[in-house]
Amino acid sequence: MINAAADDIRTTTPGIPDRIAVVVSEVLAPAVLVAVLLLTVGWHAGETPGVSRWWGLPGALFAAVIPLGYVLHGVRKGHLTNHHIPERAARRIPLLFGTASLVAGLLLLLALGAPREVLALLTTGGVGLAIFALVTHWWKMSIHAGVASGTVAALTVIYGAIALAGVPLVLLGCWARVRLTAHTPAQVVVGALVGAVIAGTVFPALR
Repeated sequence: MINAAADDIRTTTPGIPDRIAVVVSEVLAPAVLVAVLLLTVGWHAGETPGVSRWWGLPGALFAAVIPLGYVLHGVRKGHLTNHHIPERAARRIPLLFGTASLVAGLLLLLALGAPREVLALLTTGGVGLAIFALVTHWWKMSIHAGVASGTVAALTVIYGAIALAGVPLVLLGCWARVRLTAHTPAQVVVGALVGAVIAGTVFPALR
């Protein structure tokens, strides 16, 4: 009886790979990457004389902090399972809210005279959110993968090939989402490709 109970504990307790996957999913979460990317791009835009290096901060507020706050509020109220929103049907409203928050931030920063690079990144994020929200109506394309690959693509536009050193992190993030059965391999692959294409085309065209 004791042995049977021990076997049951071993089979239900998450192993080391699962724990690593959880940590990776949190560290490479969309809100985290979006905030870091906006701060980085804002800092880069500040290399121009007379331009503040902190324009990415309000951008991160509207593109990452406010949307994440909305999701966490939904979790506290019991409307959402957790902040990763595993149920496809539950993702549409938070994605639309995130898009609205981002657009509001974009309009505000535009009125305040934010640097073109930050505005271009916010616009790119809005395009990405709209596309992912549309696809999510039918299929659970991985937002984690899309934001991770889009982050690397945007940084490559700014800093060149050296930013491609972040590709292994994208692959690690994709592995984590599949390992946790949050997505299928196809969902992370397509998500990563879509994110990279959007960031690699829209962002350089607008900056």
